[in-house]
Amino acid sequence: MHLILYRNDIEKSTFMKRLVFRLLAITTIIIAPLTLNAQDPSTSSTALQLTLDQALEIALSENNTIKIADMTVEKTGYARKGSYAALYPNISANGSYQRTLKKQVMVMDMGGQPMEIKVGRDNNITTSASASMPIVNAQLWESLKLSGLDVELAVEQARSSKIAMVKQVKQAFYAVLLTEKSLDVVTNVYDNAQKNYEKTLQRFNVGKASEVERLRAQVTMMNAEPNVSSAENAVLLATWQLKAVMGIDLNTEVEVVGNLDDYTSQLLSPYISEEDLSKNSSLLQLGIQGRMLESTIRMQKKQYIPTLAANINYNYNAMGDDELRWFPSSTAAVSLSIPIFDGLQKHYNIKQSKINKNMLDLQREDTERNLRVAIRNYNDQMALCIKNYQAANATVGIAQKSYDISEKMYEVGKATMVELNDAQVSLMQAQLTQAQAVYNFMVAKASLDELIGKEE
Repeated sequence: MHLILYRNDIEKSTFMKRLVFRLLAITTIIIAPLTLNAQDPSTSSTALQLTLDQALEIALSENNTIKIADMTVEKTGYARKGSYAALYPNISANGSYQRTLKKQVMVMDMGGQPMEIKVGRDNNITTSASASMPIVNAQLWESLKLSGLDVELAVEQARSSKIAMVKQVKQAFYAVLLTEKSLDVVTNVYDNAQKNYEKTLQRFNVGKASEVERLRAQVTMMNAEPNVSSAENAVLLATWQLKAVMGIDLNTEVEVVGNLDDYTSQLLSPYISEEDLSKNSSLLQLGIQGRMLESTIRMQKKQYIPTLAANINYNYNAMGDDELRWFPSSTAAVSLSIPIFDGLQKHYNIKQSKINKNMLDLQREDTERNLRVAIRNYNDQMALCIKNYQAANATVGIAQKSYDISEKMYEVGKATMVELNDAQVSLMQAQLTQAQAVYNFMVAKASLDELIGKEE
């Protein structure tokens, strides 16, 4: 009989261990990918106190993804300014010097006698300046509008990067809070197990507890200790992930301020489903790309319009052997180019662009449909988290009361260690379920905020 009870106790302890490890494993899977190559941070006497707002502020200024997005916007802005150069006169100057080593000889018939005449001068200098600019070029003007849309697209892509970064930082921050909460729970379990073992040992020493009860209490305490180490490691991994997302050195000591309980007010407040996609970055980018294709079609159509350009040249030449003689010359011209036939190339290019525009419209329609499905999914997840939290919240109170009663009954010998362990497992499971519900709600909310285009 004692062996059966002892075996049952081991099974209960093993179940508790598996439960904690399962939660820690899930947390590790979430945070592990970016921390596999991380190095152990060096210890520091002071740690950076980090709130969620501060983490977001640092990430938006230090993360390389955000820096690259800002540089892309800046680069596209320069490209747009460079495209306006085509509207201004293009002025250039040239100069050359030529030294005649051996002059060309011409033979002429003079009175029936051949006469050789050397042609040219020893020194030849040529200088010129020219200026040209378009007067009428509809295709060029439309291309300038297209470059403006390039800048608008780059700005929206940068905004998308910032929104995605906000979501990643929030989720990494919540992961730290979840692992810290898990650490608190398993630490409390270990402390209770240690306290119960000490009480059982005292009772055993005075003959009020059996050897099986002492062993059972010892096994429970020993099984709880590795869970604390695993929880501490999960906190460390989650903190590394947060620092990696923020773009700061992994050796920087940080201390996250707050806990999951700070966000229960958002979970319990009246929730209004958000389905507005007017600020969704993916749809906005597709809209800009559609306008760019429309501008491309207009630009291709304007290739049929004649172009008019002006050109001015001024030349100053000098020739001579010992003394140079200078001869200026200048021209001004207006050139008209009329497209007549190009083998229908422009026609087929327009056809291709129209098909690309139709394909983009279909892609945007599918994207919007999928986004609305995702919004409903996140709303359903959040509603489920609210229900899970409310159920777990009620369970935590009952489980805590059950454990307190079991502990008192065990102290006076009216309850067994198995019953006490059962109460402890129930309490731990309820606390972890409660924390997981808050975490899942905030993670889903962060994903929903990204979907609808919230920047904070």
